[in-house]
Amino acid sequence: MSDPSTTPGISTIEEAVAAIKAGRPVIVADNEDRENEGDVILSAELATAETIAWTVQRSSGLLCAPMTNQIADQLDLPVMVETNEDVRGTAYTVTVDAAHGVTTGISASDRAATVRALAGAAAVPGDVRRPGHVLPLRAVDGGVRARDGHTEASVELMRLAGLRPVAVIAEIVADDGEMMRLPELIELGRRENVPVTTIERLIAYLNEHEPAAPTSDDAATDQPVQPHRSVSLRANTLLPTVHGEFRALAYRDRRIGVDHIALVAETPEGTMPGPEALVRVHSECITGEAFGSLKCECGPQLDAALRLVNERGGIVIYLRGHEGRGIGLANKLRAYQLQEQGLDTLDANLQLGLPADARDYSAAAEILADLGVDRVRLLTNNPDKVAQLRDHGIEITERVPLLVGVTEQNIGYLAAKRDRMGHELPGDVRGA
Repeated sequence: MSDPSTTPGISTIEEAVAAIKAGRPVIVADNEDRENEGDVILSAELATAETIAWTVQRSSGLLCAPMTNQIADQLDLPVMVETNEDVRGTAYTVTVDAAHGVTTGISASDRAATVRALAGAAAVPGDVRRPGHVLPLRAVDGGVRARDGHTEASVELMRLAGLRPVAVIAEIVADDGEMMRLPELIELGRRENVPVTTIERLIAYLNEHEPAAPTSDDAATDQPVQPHRSVSLRANTLLPTVHGEFRALAYRDRRIGVDHIALVAETPEGTMPGPEALVRVHSECITGEAFGSLKCECGPQLDAALRLVNERGGIVIYLRGHEGRGIGLANKLRAYQLQEQGLDTLDANLQLGLPADARDYSAAAEILADLGVDRVRLLTNNPDKVAQLRDHGIEITERVPLLVGVTEQNIGYLAAKRDRMGHELPGDVRGA
């Protein structure tokens, strides 16, 4: 593979930053072993009808607006879907138009107005309408060195230019509609007098000039951000419940656009949970918890966990977006229909073309880290939960079984989880 950073016709990062600072577009190529394509990148803050029209004419026409998570949160732009199936994990949000000063939203002047609204220093959610003709993207907090995509590269370039970390990007295509590769991108840049650079060169520049670089959010806020943390604390209050009083903390998950809840109970000695805290990581289940469904044990497990944690001190983390082991409520009900026809809980999911278990527990590990807890006694029967938390740096000193909620209606379900998913359940559960 050729080295794009030494290819003739590649501009320096300083040249690219100077163009962006002047309101001009640049072309940025990624690696041959990634998407192997080039994007037009320009500042949203400085966008004009002319620069947007130029970008549309040389691209697929789909304009994206990468931004930091802090700004996306400020504008209340949730991710488009709970389960991101994009090959590169690009964090698409809902689409938007400017709320004021536009007509249909699709013209170059309208889209320029929209991206400028997104980049406003005092922008609020009401400044844009949903849906619209511009597609905002959330950049990961660690920047282009954490994820080497055009989303992160564009936000880094805005930061280096001293501009609001909101960009405009569009994938460049040739006259036949196919993606341009590096030689064609260099020729386009030469013909149009537009700097062409690469993500590889940007990363090398940052490694040289910012070995302990700030996160891309630093251009928008002075608050420290954990470079690779995708949850952030949004609310903190006391919550009295039938099980006792807990401190309730809401954490926004930037990847899937939902709020998780951590319920923290003091120990009997009146101290906050410390090392080897008793912890339950519980997946959302509206059918079992709100409606008392007998097809699963989720409701009784949550009640038992809250009672035990309140008695002994500890933490219950309630993860949203896990309905039906991560397939969503409607798909869970469809899986129930297939179970009525004789399929077990795993085969029902697979019959629908869905994973047997799509849950990701990384948010729970990040919440525990934020609470200063890295060693836990985990209330669970699920070995995958143990493995995932360990993979994310949480030491499991003890697995505490949680054997409640067995009913005539869920015996087969529990047996399938034991026999096919490795859940540690009693051998006398019928249906084995």
